[in-house]
Amino acid sequence: MRLTLTAMAISAALTVPAIAQSEVTPLVDANWLIENAGAENVVILDIRDNIEGTDLGELPYVANSVVAPYGSAGWRTEVQGVPGQIPPVEQVAELIGSLGIDNDDHVVIVPWGTDSSEIGGATRVYWTFKYLGHDEVSILDGGWRQFDAAGGERVAELATPEAAEFTAEVRPELIATTDDVLEALENGTALVDGRPVEQHLGQSKSPVVATAGTIPGSVNIPHSEFYSSEYARFAQPDTVAALLEAVNVTSDEDSIVFCNTGHWASVAWFGLHEILGNENASMYDGSMAEWTADSSRPVE
Repeated sequence: MRLTLTAMAISAALTVPAIAQSEVTPLVDANWLIENAGAENVVILDIRDNIEGTDLGELPYVANSVVAPYGSAGWRTEVQGVPGQIPPVEQVAELIGSLGIDNDDHVVIVPWGTDSSEIGGATRVYWTFKYLGHDEVSILDGGWRQFDAAGGERVAELATPEAAEFTAEVRPELIATTDDVLEALENGTALVDGRPVEQHLGQSKSPVVATAGTIPGSVNIPHSEFYSSEYARFAQPDTVAALLEAVNVTSDEDSIVFCNTGHWASVAWFGLHEILGNENASMYDGSMAEWTADSSRPVE
């Protein structure tokens, strides 16, 4: 990460050694972040929405962080009438570079940590980095809740990052298209619906989805099953394995996760692909919003 010269001069004496790539894990805890904040190649990426609209007082920011709110920084956009999609690669790579992040940085994403839906912002941004070929990325487990509880340093203002060059190397295997889902209906690839039960059953639907129901043959693991709102912790591998076993999906089979617009689906994808280690899991970015845009596609 690159900061302005003033910020570099102030922080030079506080810089700690770089973090080895072998130490990068999908989740880090608050103590790890506190110990490694200020490391040469660690970038704390605060994606919390509405930071200024809270009661955090004069110290609302995580020390040594850059801010790019999930809902407004440009992590998602409308593509061909479908909301919430990943922007063009060049556009999102430019966003990342503008935050001072380059290809050598270990990015640690910090959400609020309130519940599984809000955690979906972190898992979605994490998926974006992975899709762009950047493996050095983690999520702060429990987000701000755990950071603040552990006594993490808070500041009133942040240094302005100096733009860096971030080069994307897209991994198409991490994203599923509508054609991939149509093929899955033919070959039996597991389809995992990460929406709440009532949406999976067609008892309610999102306004962005044209028809209530789900993709035929899909199984339902609600996103809330992957994150404990009470304890502010993401599910462990044995829990994720049990969730899959309950719906007769094996831990390593080809799987496509979906929701309404690829937000809640990213929570399930993170659980399957990153926590459990199923490299055969991909995410349908368009999800039900794109699927139901064509009334000829089947809905169950």
